[in-house]
Amino acid sequence: MRRPLFASLIAAAGLCALLLGPARAQQADDAVLLADRVEIAGTDRLIATGNVEVLQGTTRLTARQIIYDQSTNMLVIDGPIALTDGPDTVILASDAALSTDLRNGLLRSARMVLNQQLQLAAAEINRVNGRYTQLYKTVASTCQVCGKRPVPLWQIRAKRIIHDEQERQLYFDGARFEVAGVPVMYLPRLRLPDPTLKRATGFLSPTFRSTDKLGFGVKIPYFITLGDHADLTLTPYLSTNSTRTLEFRARRAFRAGTLSFEGAVSEDDIREGELRSYAFVAGQFDVGRGYALNFDIETVSDTGYLLDYGYSDKDRLDSAVEIARTRRDENFRANITAYRSLRDGESNETQPTITADLHWEKRFTPALIGGSAGFTFDLHHHYRRSDLAFDSADADLIVDGRDVTRASARLDWRRDWLLGNGMMIGALGALNFDHTSISDDAAYSESEFVVTPQAAVELRWPFIRRSAFATHILEPIVQLAWTPESDVALPNDESTLLELDEGNLFSLDRFPGGDVYERGLRANLGLRWTRFDADGWTLGVTLGRIIRADDLGQFTGYPGLEGTKSDWLAAVQLQLPNRLTLTNRALFDDNFSFAKNELRASWSTDRLSLAGSYIWMESNPLEDRPLDVNELTLDTAWQVDDNWLLSLDWRYDVEQDRAAEATFGIEWRNECVEVDLAVSRRFTSSAAVDPTTDIALQVSLSGFGAGRASQRHLARGCRG
Repeated sequence: MRRPLFASLIAAAGLCALLLGPARAQQADDAVLLADRVEIAGTDRLIATGNVEVLQGTTRLTARQIIYDQSTNMLVIDGPIALTDGPDTVILASDAALSTDLRNGLLRSARMVLNQQLQLAAAEINRVNGRYTQLYKTVASTCQVCGKRPVPLWQIRAKRIIHDEQERQLYFDGARFEVAGVPVMYLPRLRLPDPTLKRATGFLSPTFRSTDKLGFGVKIPYFITLGDHADLTLTPYLSTNSTRTLEFRARRAFRAGTLSFEGAVSEDDIREGELRSYAFVAGQFDVGRGYALNFDIETVSDTGYLLDYGYSDKDRLDSAVEIARTRRDENFRANITAYRSLRDGESNETQPTITADLHWEKRFTPALIGGSAGFTFDLHHHYRRSDLAFDSADADLIVDGRDVTRASARLDWRRDWLLGNGMMIGALGALNFDHTSISDDAAYSESEFVVTPQAAVELRWPFIRRSAFATHILEPIVQLAWTPESDVALPNDESTLLELDEGNLFSLDRFPGGDVYERGLRANLGLRWTRFDADGWTLGVTLGRIIRADDLGQFTGYPGLEGTKSDWLAAVQLQLPNRLTLTNRALFDDNFSFAKNELRASWSTDRLSLAGSYIWMESNPLEDRPLDVNELTLDTAWQVDDNWLLSLDWRYDVEQDRAAEATFGIEWRNECVEVDLAVSRRFTSSAAVDPTTDIALQVSLSGFGAGRASQRHLARGCRG
């Protein structure tokens, strides 16, 4: 127990005066001494013993005994010693001789711990000016060492290590890297960042990769800091199949946004004599007054380069610039996009390669009629490179050179009334003004201006039944919609992919684009039932279809929507309290012949995430689907324990009776090392890309740089 004796307090105050002088007695960085016993020996020595603590600024020292010698102005300290310098550095030693400000001196049989991760054991440690710490005959590692595992998984032995606290760097002289005690590499000089440094110029963890086309290779990234707000990463990639590749990534942060640039340049045996490359540029900026500017540029030298090197699985590139602003009652968006298709069956001459859109929408409440209303203005243009005014040899029924410009204005309104018996009656409508100009199409020589009104009335009557076991909600919905027929037949370039689902069952229009409107008199019918069980599970069912007064031929060729009666839409969702979710959506006719069926199941726990799906769709040339789609997919991740993580992504083509893609991943992590292994196989082929297997391995050492701090809890057990 510390003794608050009057003599001890006087002696402690005398030590402070000796160490720092009376003029600094009230400074924030003055030293404070606490001890069980303090005595003065002779005229120039002061001895503090028993639970000794010295506090100065962010530095804290604890020891068994401290002797202050005024003649040498040094502290002689007997351990065990613990010296804490700020929140990130701890030094343990058996004995030491330090200056009074603790910034210079020598510690013997010492160990330094940085950021509670990196341990450096040394025969002696020399502190210089409070900035440099020199360690001699040193072993460095972040691996846990105990009686059960006396040899760390990896360690670096060195003659000397210098830690620069200001630059937060570690300099190794005569470094020898060992794995499980076996030397594997010798480096005369080595520099590594300490665990507190987030960004530093130097090499990053290498990645070993093997593919069928490129053979076995290695990527060695080199990270370059360019000030506090920019960096550059250069990654040479060499493989046995004579590929010479340089990957690059540049990033810059501005006050109002960010800019990134990534790409690669290659020479290989796949396309001999050709220089292959790709580049992706992306930026996001706040330009003021709530407007955001976003842009990206995507380019590649040939159609197979991205897949050959595993950079991306995109088969259409899109380069775009957009400015947008969203407020509570207003939305504005303007963009220009340039497309480039990498697909075998698509021509960039006859596909729309440039599109421009402007959208402005304002929501408001009408003063006289109530409800919710909105005004929308759209401006659209798409351009094809070809100038042919007819469909050529591809016979896709689309004019090869057709360009379209359209200006549209829309005024819409909706209001609902709740009746005394629980019925809800809704009225909704819209008035559309469209001016369309078409060029490079022999069938259209003049611009067209069309006014299209839309109107609907809706009846909903929800029924609720409650019991001690569950709550049931049954809601029949009837919506009667009308849009007049039109003698003007405009081409359909934007609304070629049609869906019937819960989201648009009660909609005025099933066409997603603005070039075509669903016309005629029709009834949208639906029934929703939901059960909320007292045990925590929920079951929801939706059933509906569309009945038209006349078949106007707008949906001819689209299974599920064509004819006077659409297929039945059935959707079921089951949510169980054990985090299991089942969802099924299907389209079928009166004879239960299915046009589409999709089943999705997902289940997750703290350690296991499992999701699978099955989808079947009829072939449809209008949607560029010449064959039936019949596929199974599986996505799973299993955290076996604190160290092991297994993952599997798998897609199987039932129609072709073969796997389409598969990726298997293994991650092993502990307190000092991370190992990531991924094996992927693409089974499908095209004119530009053959089936290939890709194996990637990355090994990273924790404790160098600040990015590994989150892995501290993954320490191996040291019981026994």
